[in-house]
Amino acid sequence: MQLIEEKIKNLCEELKQHNYNYYVLDNPTISDFEFDIKLKELQQLEEQYPQFADPNSPTQRVGGMVTDSFKTVVHKHRMYSLDNSYSEDDIKDWITRVKKILGVDTIDYTCELKYDGASINLVYENYKLIRAETRGDGIQGDDVTNNIRTIKSIPLTVKKDFLNTFEVRGEIVIPFSGFKKMNEERIKNGEDPYMNPRNTASGSLKLKDSAEVAKRPLDCLIYQVVTEENTFQTHFQSLQKVRKAGFKVPNEIEVCNSVNEIMEYIHKWDKKRFELPYETDGIVIKVNNIHYQNELGYTAKAPRWAIAYKFKAEQVSTELKSVDYQIGRTGAVTPVANLKPVALGGTIVKRASLHNADQINKLDLHEKDTVFVEKGGEIIPKIIGVDISKRKENAKKIEFITACPACGTTLIRKEGEAQHYCPNEYGCKPQIVGKIQHFIARKAMNIEGIGAETVELFYDANLIKNYADLYDLTLEDLLPLERIALKSAQNILEGLEASKKIPFERVLFALGIRFVGETVAKKLAKRFKNISAIQKADFETLIAVDEIGERIAKSVIDFFNEPYNIEIINRLKNHGLQFEVVEINTSISNKLEGLNFVVSGVFEKFSRNELKKSIEDHGGKNVSSLSKKTNYLIAGDKMGPAKKIRAEKLQIPIITEDDYLKMIN
Repeated sequence: MQLIEEKIKNLCEELKQHNYNYYVLDNPTISDFEFDIKLKELQQLEEQYPQFADPNSPTQRVGGMVTDSFKTVVHKHRMYSLDNSYSEDDIKDWITRVKKILGVDTIDYTCELKYDGASINLVYENYKLIRAETRGDGIQGDDVTNNIRTIKSIPLTVKKDFLNTFEVRGEIVIPFSGFKKMNEERIKNGEDPYMNPRNTASGSLKLKDSAEVAKRPLDCLIYQVVTEENTFQTHFQSLQKVRKAGFKVPNEIEVCNSVNEIMEYIHKWDKKRFELPYETDGIVIKVNNIHYQNELGYTAKAPRWAIAYKFKAEQVSTELKSVDYQIGRTGAVTPVANLKPVALGGTIVKRASLHNADQINKLDLHEKDTVFVEKGGEIIPKIIGVDISKRKENAKKIEFITACPACGTTLIRKEGEAQHYCPNEYGCKPQIVGKIQHFIARKAMNIEGIGAETVELFYDANLIKNYADLYDLTLEDLLPLERIALKSAQNILEGLEASKKIPFERVLFALGIRFVGETVAKKLAKRFKNISAIQKADFETLIAVDEIGERIAKSVIDFFNEPYNIEIINRLKNHGLQFEVVEINTSISNKLEGLNFVVSGVFEKFSRNELKKSIEDHGGKNVSSLSKKTNYLIAGDKMGPAKKIRAEKLQIPIITEDDYLKMIN
């Protein structure tokens, strides 16, 4: 038996190495036929001796697991978006900001191609893949582990000379050759071809049958290692190490030392990208030094240490058929062009944004004009110009509407604002439905069982006129509705009940106060603790809050001055929603209360995050940059000399981690 177990183990290791050679190194050392013979032998042995079968065996790559619904998981480390740039000046401005924050004159950068696929986060523990998560909203995503396990360029186990526990991030992509073969097969079978590799790759991750996923030529290109261990000095080094550990890391990455070298890299790949086997839409530039990355940190949406340069969008011409007008939940009117269908960036484009009345006038749009269309940031199609030479005689100029197309109310346009608005906030269907759809959304109340179409169904059935009405729904209300069976109705009511536990900052965001997004809602909740305090706050008190400007403050005051909104909030309170912060006291002491700290460098007794948490646990506040309001700079090894000079200039005390420990003990 020991010989059998050894044979299965050796075959597993041999086939894993052949998989790595073929799918990662693109350098197979045996033929497909020889590989299949060995795989079949392993499969037979595992069937005969299941007690020795490894769940991470190469035989398990074929899939077969069926997922009815994908579980939502919270990312241990948030998956941020990237700030975009479109010019050399943008890159220069970013580099200037980075150098200023770090207080250094020279920095190394990594430049790598931005592959256009579906972002994935792979979680490894004890050298084994335990979970694969889609990006989702960056804070939480879907568990797609069963599907990801079928992708042969993703190792199910890693070599033990790498990290034990870590995460890697990458793009799930489909190479052009595999995409072409897929479509040839679909056309042969009388099916419609897929439109582009990116959408097909993304859709593949959410297929319920992993055996179907296994049939698709999915690949995974790694771009980041996430670990709490202080293992790597540079980003480039981390990618070299993770490549040796068995992951597929693109070879096109380069280290650059100046904006000129960065632009040379961009210009080179702007031309050569069409020779690549995968879709790309730009370049990602990152500060190479990981210590510097930690120093720079993140904004609310993106890392300060990275920026994406987007390649110029593809442009096509087509005919403008007509213009429609959409009303958003805030009453803003957005004109949308209906186009003669045209292929653009791998998709068929039928509609394009026109933004506002000024844009229509600037373009001087006429009916049946031939227009130039491109994808803004290669995502949203937009009209950027008109071919006047093809304009028909007596063509009628497009005039912006004066009344709301939904309710007939005369539109208004406030001084200094670009958009027209329908002021009938509480009687215009798109605004009412839009507010409720925002309320139930994933980042807000996240009410299971209710989607955008369900909200419209409820509204049309005269069951709801605002989001408070949702909590009055009963089984008797829901069952007569089309497409609502008993189980669906029960799920909706359970989802509503569960939403009563959603924390205050998300309830505040869900209310849909104009200009109050997720970040602002968190700031308001943290500062005022409850809805009553926000309601009573005056203009001066509001603008004193971090990131709250005059426009937001005025919008908050206007919202709470409307009696209808107060009535709705009171109803929601009566239904049991959270309208105050539930304080979880994690503080150890208040010894540092009122003190602002900047943490810089590498420390022996703390990780940077541990040190920052310790400061907060003792009542102190972490700030990102030195100013007159900074009380202490805690300096570790490798702190930039410019920070020391600035601290001395501002007469800010510079202390060590040992000095800090004396302060709190």
